[in-house]
Amino acid sequence: MANVISISYFTLLALPYLLLLLSSTAAAINVTAVLSSFPNLSSFSNLLVSSGIAAELSGRNSLTLLAVPNSQFSSATLDLTRRLPPSALADLLRFHVLLQFLSDSDLRRIPPSGSAVTTLYEASGRTFFGSGSVNVTRDPASGSVTIGSPATKNVTVLKLLETKPPNITVLTVDSLIVPTGIDITASETLTPPPTSTSLSPPPAGINLTQILINGHNFNVALSLLVASGVITEFENDERGAGITVFVPTDSAFSDLPSNVNLQSLPAAQKAFVLKFHVLHSYYTLGSLESITNPVQPTLATEEMGAGSYTLNISRVNGSIVTINSGVVLAVVTQTAFDQNPVSVFGVSKVLLPKELFPKSGQPVATAPPHEISLSPESSRLVSPPREIVSSGAVKTTLGFLALWCWCIAFCYVLV
Repeated sequence: MANVISISYFTLLALPYLLLLLSSTAAAINVTAVLSSFPNLSSFSNLLVSSGIAAELSGRNSLTLLAVPNSQFSSATLDLTRRLPPSALADLLRFHVLLQFLSDSDLRRIPPSGSAVTTLYEASGRTFFGSGSVNVTRDPASGSVTIGSPATKNVTVLKLLETKPPNITVLTVDSLIVPTGIDITASETLTPPPTSTSLSPPPAGINLTQILINGHNFNVALSLLVASGVITEFENDERGAGITVFVPTDSAFSDLPSNVNLQSLPAAQKAFVLKFHVLHSYYTLGSLESITNPVQPTLATEEMGAGSYTLNISRVNGSIVTINSGVVLAVVTQTAFDQNPVSVFGVSKVLLPKELFPKSGQPVATAPPHEISLSPESSRLVSPPREIVSSGAVKTTLGFLALWCWCIAFCYVLV
């Protein structure tokens, strides 16, 4: 008889967890190991290590790196980068990390008008004048791809060196991209923009108000959060696991149905709607793209009980993150802030919970105090079920027929 391999029940239970652990480990990015395969990127790799950005990237699982080859570094440029203050050098290199995996096919699909992509610099919350994102454009005639922003000089993509789906792409570019507020041609002492418009490194805890101001298109959400007082609760609600905040853009509020007026909601319901936009866990954009449990509890869930006020998060068409509230379907449009343990994402729709809004978007009505709510028994008298109405009509018709027949028979007897 052939030997039979015995597998214990415990082994069968443990196997999925082991596979999950291995897949999680494989998804982690070791940018130093990736760049070690390309000797002509040694200078750029050394800058990533010395600035601490290489270690910062190890906690991420989806990005595109814009690397500058040794041949594109002049000795003067290298010398100036070494003389930059550590914080300025780190910000300069964060501007070369795109928080989106761009494959060769993704680059070929970019329209001539370009596509805005969030950088690690923008996600750090340290940007000046909202200058932390870049625009990736492609010339349809030549196929060349350029990257830059209105405040920076565009750089040209030289080559796609490495693609490791679904987490890292390495593109070589012809020079450094220098964001606003950093001048590598200046002297050792760099002067940042005026302090009234600049953002200092995030303090202990977070300043969600400043993050939303810096995002420029979250004015309506900010006013609601401040007026309700829950913004302070969010800022103090990291508690180890961190938080992920989905903030509707100003245009999202403009797209609300005419019969939905959040300002008119009672204070408690308005707070539930706002808390419905917050997960009590820290997620990067990459981890949202690869989330294993799509149904996520929110801060409102913690107050109202398990199974209520949950969001369904999934990925479609490669890297588009969708959020289903049960009433509306929104997509993540931007990363406004991402620094462990807090991330803030812009979303295309106001997330209306099904517990407060039916499918039509009409808010759940509450009876005024002077009105009397009907009991289930009395409500049947007011609006009887369709089948009861139908059977009643049939019985009434049969009654008239019986009476008519009885009258005819009575008249016949009399005659």
